[in-house]
Amino acid sequence: MQHQPLCKNNLITGFRYLTQGAGTLLQPGMKRFVLVPILANCIVFVILTLFLFQHFSDIQQWFTDFFPAWGWLSYVVAFLSGLFIFLILLIYGYSFTILTNIIAAPFYGLLAEKIEQRVTGEAIANESMSKMIIRTLRREMIKLSYFITRGLLVLISLFFLSFIPLLNLLAPILAILWGAWVMTLQYIDYPADNHQLPFTSLRQRMKQPHYSSIGFGSTIMFCSMIPVINIFIMPIAVAGGTLFWINELRKNVLDRHTTDYPEQK
Repeated sequence: MQHQPLCKNNLITGFRYLTQGAGTLLQPGMKRFVLVPILANCIVFVILTLFLFQHFSDIQQWFTDFFPAWGWLSYVVAFLSGLFIFLILLIYGYSFTILTNIIAAPFYGLLAEKIEQRVTGEAIANESMSKMIIRTLRREMIKLSYFITRGLLVLISLFFLSFIPLLNLLAPILAILWGAWVMTLQYIDYPADNHQLPFTSLRQRMKQPHYSSIGFGSTIMFCSMIPVINIFIMPIAVAGGTLFWINELRKNVLDRHTTDYPEQK
């Protein structure tokens, strides 16, 4: 399977990994790795979307009533209300992503493995299905712990930043950058985990192609906030993340990983 070479560490390249990933899923033999995750996505989508529609107005009213009539500071309340709505949609996207990724993690790992084999022509070491399922689920728990603990710190920081004039304009930008980082880590981790690269090592290596990470992750983040589109974006993100891994990380990461962890050769 041949793909057009893409520039490394580029905002547009990050987006194009997704378009190429979508094309990869249409190749013969790939659909069976996509159907089960999409079915799981549909079930979670119905549950979360119904919950959001039923309670969104109540949550918004609670937030509005939380603040008194601040008079000349009413613009702060208006800004916080807009930021709150954005955060609700962000939480919706995160919740959808977290739940479906936990359910479909083994299938996404297989999908990333098959795509990498087709693109590189190199097979990944065989592993029993039971070991693979345990490994992928354990990895999802490690990622979930990282995302929750760091995410809470980011959320608290953004909350206090929102009260500081001028600096509060940075809050949405920082929220987008954090969301892009999370989504990029989530989907590039599938091929990285197939090579049993530690999550901490992956995080360190992911700090280098930051422009590609922003373009890739921010596109996934916004797509995950849009009902119906978020059902299909995840398998596409796995495919795109695998192409990202192959083009920008695989060679250097695996060479260094082999040197640092020779027992895993």
